[in-house]
Formats: sequence, C-alpha cells, structure tokens
Amino acid sequence: MSAGSSELSFVLNGRSVCASGFSPQTTLLDFLRSEGLTGAKEGCAEGECGACTVLLVAEHAAGSAFHPINSCLMFLPMAAGQEIYTVESLAQSGELAAVQKALAEMGGSQCGYCTPGFVMSLFAEHYRPGRVGPCDPEASGGNLCRCTGYRPIRDAALSLGIPAPDSFTARTAQPAPCLSAIRYETAEARFLRPTTLDECLAEARHHPEARWLAGATDLAVESNLRFRRWQTLISLDSVAELHEFSQTPGRIRIGAALPLSSIAARWANPPEAFRQWLPLFASLPIRNRATLGGNLATASPIGDAAPLLMALGAGIHLAGPNGRRQVALDAFFTGYRQTVMEPGEMITTIELPDHATSLTRFYKVAKRRMDDISTVAAAMALDLDGAGRVRHARFGFGGVAATPLRATAAEEAVIGLPWNLATVARAQAALDRSLHPIGDHRGSAEYRLEVSKALLEKLWWDQEKAAA
Repeated sequence: MSAGSSELSFVLNGRSVCASGFSPQTTLLDFLRSEGLTGAKEGCAEGECGACTVLLVAEHAAGSAFHPINSCLMFLPMAAGQEIYTVESLAQSGELAAVQKALAEMGGSQCGYCTPGFVMSLFAEHYRPGRVGPCDPEASGGNLCRCTGYRPIRDAALSLGIPAPDSFTARTAQPAPCLSAIRYETAEARFLRPTTLDECLAEARHHPEARWLAGATDLAVESNLRFRRWQTLISLDSVAELHEFSQTPGRIRIGAALPLSSIAARWANPPEAFRQWLPLFASLPIRNRATLGGNLATASPIGDAAPLLMALGAGIHLAGPNGRRQVALDAFFTGYRQTVMEPGEMITTIELPDHATSLTRFYKVAKRRMDDISTVAAAMALDLDGAGRVRHARFGFGGVAATPLRATAAEEAVIGLPWNLATVARAQAALDRSLHPIGDHRGSAEYRLEVSKALLEKLWWDQEKAAA
C-alpha cells in the first residue's frame, strides 16, 4: 500500500469533496453536519431510528442502485472513493423530488425530525432498478416516526409509480464506484483499506492491535455509545475475495464481507429458512452494510445468522498468520463472545452444502416482530425419506446459552422416526435435558426453554399446513 495520507476524497451530492484532519472514527453523519448538510440527524447512534439515512451508490446487475444506509454507522474513511447522496441533493431546479412532494401532500410529516430519513429510504425504493408497481412501504422499515403516524407515510409510498427519467435514473445505468486502497492516518489513529487478503494479513502482523472492519454495524455502535477507540482499523471493503458469491453443484460460497442485501440479490434459489430470516435481520439500511462474517465474529449468543447457518450445515474458512483452515460453524464458538479464531485471523468465506432439504424454517421470537434483538432464534432443517421418516436433522438455536448452539440431542432423538407429534415430543424432551438457558430482561430461562420447545412443534404444524 502507498504511504499514508491525512486526506480523504469521495463524491458527495454529485461533486468531489475532500476531508482532512478528522479522526478515523468520526462518523459520516458528523462530517455531513459539519459541512452544513443538516437534513440527516442523530436520533439513536446505533442504526435503529433511521434519522441519519443517506444513499450510497452500490453495484446492481449491469448498473447501480441507491442503497439507504445509516450514516451514524459509517466511519468517515469508509466513504473514501464512494458516491453518497443526502436529502439536500434531491430537489432538481427548485422542484421537490416526487417522494418529497408525496410526503408533503399526504401529511407524512409533523415535527419533521425523522422526515429526511423517510425521504431517503423511499427515494431509494422509488428509483430501485427493475421495480414494477407502486413503491413498497416496507422499504422505509429502517425508519421510526414518533409523531406523524405511519398511515400517511405508507399512502405516500403507495402513490409513487415509476420515476420520470432524470439524472438519478441515468445514474443507475452507470456502474458503481470501484474502491481502491487507502491509508488514512492522523496523530491519534490510522485507517487502512488494502485490496488483497495477503495485504490485510500483512497489515495485521505489522499492527497486532488492529481490528477488522466490514460493515461497521456493530463496531460503530461500540464507538458511538461505548466510546471505544482503536489505534488501527483495517477495512475489508476493497478485498474482492471477501465479496465473492458462487453457487456450484454441491456447494455455495459466500464472502465474509459481502453485505446481506447483496447475498439476497445474488442467491437465486435460497432455502426457505433464508427467505424467512433475511427480513427479520435488523432493517434494510443495516442489511445494506452488515455481513455474515461480522455477525459471526462478534460471537453474540443472540446473533441471528449463527442458528440459520448451523441448521444449513455451514463451514467457516479462516485465514491468519499461520495459514488457512476450515472449521464447522458448530465448533466455531468456544464461550461467551469467544471463538476459535487466533490473533490476526479472520473469517474469509462461509460455505454451505447446496442440498435440497425437504423442510427448512427460521423462527425469531422478540419483543417486536421486525428490527429487534432476539429473545430466542431457531433455524431447523429436516430431510425426510419417501415414507416421511427423518433421514437428517439440524436444529440451530440462539438465545438459549452463552453461545449459539446446535441441539444435537434433539436431532438424534428424531433420526429414523416418522415426523409426527410423537417424534416432536421426543425432541422436546431432549431439549428439556440439554438446554440450560439463562434469564435476562428479554426473557426468563424458563420462558426461553418453553419457547424453544414450542418452536419444534411449530415446525411440525408448518409442515402440515404446507402439505395441506
């Protein structure tokens, strides 16, 4: 990589801007507001309220798309080489954008604090390539409104058809920016963005204190709310190997730094459990940046990706100072927030068998239906023979132990048996013996155990309903 620089450049609202002298952990939101672009607000500093939403130009098929992202969760150096739009850029020649007009005319704003965030999310949906019919109101699912009420906002979304040709539609016909290596350094810290895996590992050897940085949807929360500071951050945004997606006979390989929304766009025929899991994973602005590698590496016992991937039989590819290796996901977690990863090691790829499992489901129990932390998460995969007997079973759970886990005792209890309520009862008895949840403010240990058992029965009822 080249020598360090104290200056960053990117395209903001159609013009090139330079930033210098900012701490590497300055958020994009704080930079925008320092530039007088105050439409984006800070409401929660953790990506839940959406008041800080801006648009990032991201790749989409042969062109590009506008992805809503939380500017409070993007460190300023992560914007280097990117193309970003704020609410101030949407009006053309003094005329409000169609989204802005619709919200104004239908009473979709009251205090106005959240309105720019809603505008940006709905604008991205309005200009989404390939969209037909009205805008999907759920595109604003990452935005909270505390006073207007959602009905007029929903009505505004449903009133929007296909956008008229303009500079924004023209932009989606062009490719997204290609990110290059950067080395941004200040007196207090440094931000590195290599372009190859070998360069990443070399930088980690030279800076053993470094933290890997993918979407920052977790790390930026630590920075914003817990005031954590790191001397060296190594971004994985420019490493092509970490952004792969390939589907070949027998296996699927997903780069650890590929955003979740990009996985969904590339995976043509995912298992039903993945389809159920994706919309329950945070919000669209979070999914536009969050990665499977980051979700697994945090080793949270309530991370939603681990139960899903365990049920689908995932393996994890690691790379570090001692070379490359592969581990099964159910052997990856060693304790609360602990994994088998060694210092300087990273997740590079998640690999799944491309099997035609007859039944897969994902369930999430939380205080809210959408955009919430799990109390219990469960993913289940069953392979039944022609007589309806269980040939293969994998049950992954989150929120029931210090780590995500496979309920192997419940799996063993059903193998070779007809999939019926009596077999479900055997699996539930195995959970009684093998699960030892802890209680917290989201749910007691007893509640978590009963929910886990109920979800096994729900799997049976869902299959019955599907077969009817």
